[in-house]
Amino acid sequence: MARTVKPHPLSKSQARQIWLHAQRLDAEAPFGNGPEATRAAIEHLGYVQIDTINVIERCHHHILFTRIPEYRREHLRQAQTVDKTVFEYWTHALSYLPTRDMPFFIGDMRRYGQSKKNWYAAVTRGELRKVLGRIRRNGALTIRDIDDDELIEKDHEWASRKPSKRALQLAFYTGVLTVSERLGMLKTYELMDRHFAWEKRPRPATARAILAYLLDRALRAQGIVSLDSICFQDAKRKPAMLRLIESRVRRKELVPVKIEGAEKAAHWVAPEALDVAAEAAAKSVHILSPFDPLIIQRKRLKLFFDYEHRFEAYVPKEKRVFGYFALPVLVGDAIVAAIDLKTDREQEKLLVQKWNWVGTGSPKQNKAPIEEALHRFERFQLAR
Repeated sequence: MARTVKPHPLSKSQARQIWLHAQRLDAEAPFGNGPEATRAAIEHLGYVQIDTINVIERCHHHILFTRIPEYRREHLRQAQTVDKTVFEYWTHALSYLPTRDMPFFIGDMRRYGQSKKNWYAAVTRGELRKVLGRIRRNGALTIRDIDDDELIEKDHEWASRKPSKRALQLAFYTGVLTVSERLGMLKTYELMDRHFAWEKRPRPATARAILAYLLDRALRAQGIVSLDSICFQDAKRKPAMLRLIESRVRRKELVPVKIEGAEKAAHWVAPEALDVAAEAAAKSVHILSPFDPLIIQRKRLKLFFDYEHRFEAYVPKEKRVFGYFALPVLVGDAIVAAIDLKTDREQEKLLVQKWNWVGTGSPKQNKAPIEEALHRFERFQLAR
């Protein structure tokens, strides 16, 4: 009979410190600066989410700026288009991913092409041949380069009326095309093999290797992991993931932990992560995107930080509490405010729509450092 390993107790403060260190939110410039920092940050985090909302800077730039003080938008373009060290694909959402991790997504691309239930199943072979033939002959293109479409009725709220756009998106999700450049939300599509100059496409990783990859990625970027945090929006993998975790616990590569206030919820850490728990949290200030990896898993955020974030962009105005696009503010290891911001690009100002104090942080002590962080954030927002 296998011996049950007694969980190591952790206070919430210790648990937060481990997670913040894993997210590299406890250091000034953890990835350095310059274009290489962008590649390093995405490789460490595992993915950086992309979103279309443009009330302030788009979230992929915002997430990178949070961890790279001297980040510039052209650094991400260089990584994607010139160095080709990152690519776009789906995790729990559309994201930037490290190109080194491509084998773990090739299988998903193949399966998407074989599925009869995907959003783009209505794309005809003729429509697909038309756009792919054009790219093979003339090179990479954007949807704006196609002006001969006959518009069709939309069959889904998010669908396009342009058959060519649907065909491009289907070819993207099946791995025939990749996004070789992005300007705002305008994507340039290129043949994936040609973009990466592959003579032979990478072999897809095995199911076993993918499980190990997902666990290792979560341990690296989250520090403390649970089945929910590893398999975020991917519940079907939980049984196999639990077996992998249990095997690592038996080999003493993982330690079960019991977090204060959540003793019944199973969590695990790598043994070396427990050393981080003894360190004091730095008093740095971060204005976080609502799509930041620290924020996006709402139940985990509530457990660790006693803070329940509300994303209210799609909530009727009269029912909003924090505001249309509220950003959580992290000071040290506590979320102390949620500030609804908007960038007025014509007047070149960052507008504070609403300032909400949350948690137990002291407004008197925190207001000045938060205002200083807002000024830095404004300079980044308005940089040309």
